[in-house]
Amino acid sequence: MKTFPCPCCLQPSPVLHFQALTQAHPSLQQLGAEGWPHSAWWEQRRGAATEASCGDRERLSVARMLLLLSLLAGLALPAPGIAAEEETEPSRETLQDIQKKVNDLWQNLLYPLTAGNETGGMTYAACEMQPSPKLDAEKPQVTGQVLFRQHYPQGRLEAIFHLEGFPLNDDQPGRAIHIHELGDLSSGCDSTGGHYNPFRVNHPRHPGDFGNFSPKDGKIRKFKPNLFATLFGPYSILGRSVVIHEQEDDMGKGNNKASLENGNAGKRLACCVIGVCSGSLWEEKLPEVADKKKRLLRTRL
Repeated sequence: MKTFPCPCCLQPSPVLHFQALTQAHPSLQQLGAEGWPHSAWWEQRRGAATEASCGDRERLSVARMLLLLSLLAGLALPAPGIAAEEETEPSRETLQDIQKKVNDLWQNLLYPLTAGNETGGMTYAACEMQPSPKLDAEKPQVTGQVLFRQHYPQGRLEAIFHLEGFPLNDDQPGRAIHIHELGDLSSGCDSTGGHYNPFRVNHPRHPGDFGNFSPKDGKIRKFKPNLFATLFGPYSILGRSVVIHEQEDDMGKGNNKASLENGNAGKRLACCVIGVCSGSLWEEKLPEVADKKKRLLRTRL
């Protein structure tokens, strides 16, 4: 920094001048209480500066002016992001392309074998049902399969429920079936966790809230299309579990906390873990549930 000799002193002393100007600073409370620039503070500093050099009065005025200019310049600068250009809303095609790329990434990282199109882009999954080992002997011993298929990557999930082992009487209550968070059967169905709820919403709006199923002749044969759950992307149900409950789902209308979490569906009768499979089992079971649907349509007509 360039210094100028004081006309009243034989030798300039910028160090002493700087120390005299800066050795005592006012607190923020003082500045806030008495205003800025703080006149008493300026007089105090000016007096201290005069003791060191008779030329500090001019320097102090210059410093004061520079300080005010720097404050004004700072206020004049625009806040970050104010002058940013307005972004255009992405098109539907762009969003679908982004979704496909995200799904491709997850599919290739987590389940690389299912990304191939050996089945025309259709991905299949199966869940081999087994009774809970902690059930009492008189409880239903449910077995069978829950099958899934979905066209990669934009198709809607479909499911076949092909189950048996229920009581033979047809006046029994419906059985709730849900997807649970964990594919952990180390402690039977009790270790599968709660409902799979990635969006943190109330029951019955979870992706795997399949509702109630009424067995006929001890069996459930049901085909469900257009399901909200998916086999692809970050919210894939692969590796999670399907749980059959002892009671009927109250669909969130039970007026209590459990109703909004699990539908008060009771104990867990059976469970299984969802895994990738070929399409052969789906093709084997589909005619049976399709024929049943046709027969039901005929009887209604």
